[in-house]
Amino acid sequence: MRLLIAVAAGALAFTGTAAAQDYNAEPNYGDITLAPGFTPDPHLVSLRAGGDTSATAAGSGCSGYITRAPDFRLNWSGKGSLNLKISVLSKADTTLVVNGPNGEWYCDDDSGEDNNPLITLGSQAGRYEIWVGTYSIGDPQPAVLSISELGNF
Repeated sequence: MRLLIAVAAGALAFTGTAAAQDYNAEPNYGDITLAPGFTPDPHLVSLRAGGDTSATAAGSGCSGYITRAPDFRLNWSGKGSLNLKISVLSKADTTLVVNGPNGEWYCDDDSGEDNNPLITLGSQAGRYEIWVGTYSIGDPQPAVLSISELGNF
């Protein structure tokens, strides 16, 4: 009986892990290495927001639906005097999920212009995985991801 319970618990744990975000997966829309003072600023990426994985697995403040693999990966090469701003512009209700180089998760829904998501980070060097989600599950929606030191769009 204990073996059966252990196998069932292991299966449940595996199922939960399979649905989580995979920050080591190949990004859906590529990657870039940027350094402080990069041009052009902002760096813009056209993509389709959304997915079938709940973003709540990334943390209690995360919402919406994303893909398992990150949408984009930023390799930030140095500490500058300005903060990094990651934001989204879309007519859809989008969300933003970022995994930082320290393993910390950052999430936002409506802090940016026109209730679009915006996350302001320090300038810690390292790898950032970025997911652009939609608040509701459904068809992927057109969106533009912005990475900037100067501001939003």
